[in-house]
Amino acid sequence: MGEALRVLVVDDHPLYRDGLRALLTSLPGIDLVGEAEDGDAAVRLAATLTPDVVLMDLGMPGRSGIDATRAITAHQPGVGVLVLTMFEDDDSVFSAMRAGARGYLLKDVDRDGLARAIESIGTGGAIFGAGVARRVQTFFAASANLRIDPFPDLTPREREVLDRIARGESNSIIAARLSISGKTVRNHVSTILGKLMVVDRSQAIVRAREAGLGSEPPGRRPNGVLAGDGA
Repeated sequence: MGEALRVLVVDDHPLYRDGLRALLTSLPGIDLVGEAEDGDAAVRLAATLTPDVVLMDLGMPGRSGIDATRAITAHQPGVGVLVLTMFEDDDSVFSAMRAGARGYLLKDVDRDGLARAIESIGTGGAIFGAGVARRVQTFFAASANLRIDPFPDLTPREREVLDRIARGESNSIIAARLSISGKTVRNHVSTILGKLMVVDRSQAIVRAREAGLGSEPPGRRPNGVLAGDGA
């Protein structure tokens, strides 16, 4: 088994934090490294504790969970934020995704569901509860014909990485062609999955190609050499 995933809990309700603490400390492969009761503390602790996953409440006094998520993902793109909340409205869901959250679950999630979500987020994936996933699917079905800036939340660099993913290029090739490290590419890929609200690279490729990215022949570099599979 690899190293335990480092988890930071952010919630303003002491009783809920107590319940999460008891649950997380009972799960193998998870190391609870800290707790915060508001958004400001969450940003400070994320910077000092460098967790792999932040379990983020949304409705907190002071800095909201949305603002805290935005601050954390902006400065620490390798940190995965998993929203745990009672809110399932469209504004909350899409605001969290735009802020950089890689997952969104309701607080009634069961033990096994939360454990799977933490593992997925901690290893670079993205995950959404069933109700949230239906909202996302409905949103994209309704906007399928809109082609004006289909990915407005991506930074120029993230869009460039997504374009190369859509061409079939592996992480190692993307790193070489953009002159960045492999770790930076992996962080960008994780953030892109969260912002696109997809669970894996193949789904990101489908979304990107539907939007017109990856216009070069998939998997082929300009010099005619085939790119390797995902790194």
